[in-house]
Amino acid sequence: MPVAPFLGSRVVKGIPIPEVARYLNRVALFRGRWQYRRRKGQSLEDYQAFLDGEVEGVLRSWVARCVEEQLLVPAVVYGYFPARSDGDDLIVYHEDGRTEWVRFKFPRQPTERRLCIADFFRPVSSDEPDVSAFHLVTMGPRVGEEAGRLFERDRYTDYLHLHGLGVEMAEALAELWHRRIREELGIAGEDAPTIEALFDQGYRGCRYSFGYPACPNLEDQRQLFELIRPERIGVSLTEEFQLVPEQSTSAIIVHHPEARYFTIPKV
Repeated sequence: MPVAPFLGSRVVKGIPIPEVARYLNRVALFRGRWQYRRRKGQSLEDYQAFLDGEVEGVLRSWVARCVEEQLLVPAVVYGYFPARSDGDDLIVYHEDGRTEWVRFKFPRQPTERRLCIADFFRPVSSDEPDVSAFHLVTMGPRVGEEAGRLFERDRYTDYLHLHGLGVEMAEALAELWHRRIREELGIAGEDAPTIEALFDQGYRGCRYSFGYPACPNLEDQRQLFELIRPERIGVSLTEEFQLVPEQSTSAIIVHHPEARYFTIPKV
C-alpha cells in the first residue's frame, strides 16, 4: 500500500513550459487537433518527414510565442486523502481517516468483468484506509482568450493551432502531474521507459477524468472542488459542471495495479 506524502491539497505554479511540452502527445495534437493527416497516395516515409520537419516547426513556433506572450500559464492543485469503498461508492475522509468528507457513487459494468472504480480501493470493513489522489490542472485563461480573438478575426488556421495546443498542453500537464503523483507514492518505478509508452497506460494504476465512461457524471466535479479547491488556481465550474478555463482537466488517480480504463454502456 503506497503511503501518501501528505494529506490535504497543495497548489503548484511556475511549472516551466518546456517541462510540460515533453509530455505532449504529438499524435493527438498533429493528427487530431491540427488535422495534419496522411494524404491519399502519400508514403509513410514522406508523411513522417512532413511531421518531423514542417509540423514540428509549427509547434516550436507556437510554443515560443506562448512563452514570450505568457499565453500558457500552467498551474496545478492536487492532494491525497484517506478513502475506502462501500459497494459502488468511494468514501473520502478527512485527515483523521474516519470522518466522512465526500462520497462518489460510480457506475458498475452490467456485463463483462462488472468493474467499478470503487473496486480498486480497500472496503469499509478494512481497519486501515486506502489512499486516493485527485488533481486538477490548467493552462490558464489567456490561451482561450487569444484563441477566441483569432477566431473572431477569421484567422482560422492560427485559431486551430493555438486552441489545439492549449488543450493538448493541459493533457500534457495532467500526464506530467500523474507522473509526479506516482513518484510521490513510490510506484513510478513501474513506469514504462519512454513518454510515448506512458500514453498507452505504461504505468501502475489509472487516471480517471470525470465525464468519461468509468465516471460519467460531471456533477462529481462538485465533490472534487470541495476536496482540492481549484478556485485557488483560477478554475471554476459552470452550471453544467464544465471547467473554466476550457484548457483544464481534472481526475481521480488510482494506484491499484489492476486499475485500467473500462467502458460502461449508456442506458
